[in-house]
Amino acid sequence: MESPLDRLMFTGIVEALGTVREPPTADRPILWIDGGKVTETLKPGDSLAVNGCCLTVTEKEGRSLRFDILEETRRRTNLGMLEDGDLVNLERPVMVGSRIDGHFVTGHVDGRLHLLEIRRRGSEQELWIERPKEWERGIIPKGSIALDGISLTIGILTDDRFSVWITPFTWHATNLPEKRPGDPLNAEMDILVRYVAAQLGKPLLDSL
Repeated sequence: MESPLDRLMFTGIVEALGTVREPPTADRPILWIDGGKVTETLKPGDSLAVNGCCLTVTEKEGRSLRFDILEETRRRTNLGMLEDGDLVNLERPVMVGSRIDGHFVTGHVDGRLHLLEIRRRGSEQELWIERPKEWERGIIPKGSIALDGISLTIGILTDDRFSVWITPFTWHATNLPEKRPGDPLNAEMDILVRYVAAQLGKPLLDSL
């Protein structure tokens, strides 16, 4: 039987910020980004999480990386909504034997959840995210969730929303300062929650 580790790709700890140089469109489903410091170790064929979405590098020119964006990827993620100059969160795949500081993240985005509110709490930020009906069993108290590729712990739950707390380090190391209420975030539920649900015969997000 396949285990969560068989599909482990990322940890949800953002390594760097990239800058969009050419966003994908329906007529030209190609994404070019300036990958910054992570570019040095990448080559065509390698994987990279871009806003939490596992993509394959198809071309490299200096610090610029090209990715082909599938229609399914455009439908489920916010990559098709990117604009020139936008910042994106980047993470290279985890290496065998390395420390896992976040949680198991596959880079297979489940869908988009909208940011509802940002509240400043001292030096920290409290984000409130929508919790649609079809997501409610996959978003559990103190569980993990990846939002735009960031490993976060779920805080308060209500019937239609949930909160996550953002430390100053995470706030400044990711693209979160650019986000505004109403913006869509790429969301991936905890793979362990998904496997438990599947074993119980109750798949998550069966309505998506």
